[in-house]
Amino acid sequence: MRRVFSWAAVTVFFALAAPAAASEVTVRGELVEISCASTKGAEGKGAGHASCALSCAREGEPVGVLTADAVYEITGDFTSGNNAKLLDFIAKPVTVTGEVTERDGKKLLNVRTIRAN
Repeated sequence: MRRVFSWAAVTVFFALAAPAAASEVTVRGELVEISCASTKGAEGKGAGHASCALSCAREGEPVGVLTADAVYEITGDFTSGNNAKLLDFIAKPVTVTGEVTERDGKKLLNVRTIRAN
């Protein structure tokens, strides 16, 4: 009985610790530097904030797609080299396709394709 309980506890622990399974989605929104977009409201996004967002993105700050109902933090290859593949899209409307996972209440988006709208 003790062995069954131990394995059950281990199984439950890993099930809860593992991130949610990835699913491919297409997301439309503005590519933003996450910190400013989430703390400054309307002043932390859009064309008026583009130079600041670009500067932060060049320093490797987290970048994401801001939609009407969520922020999807970009992860994976597109963030390498201090977001080099994303810089042309900062503060612009984009369509992004990739795999979404959730961790610690955050939506993470591993980009497969990105294009300006």
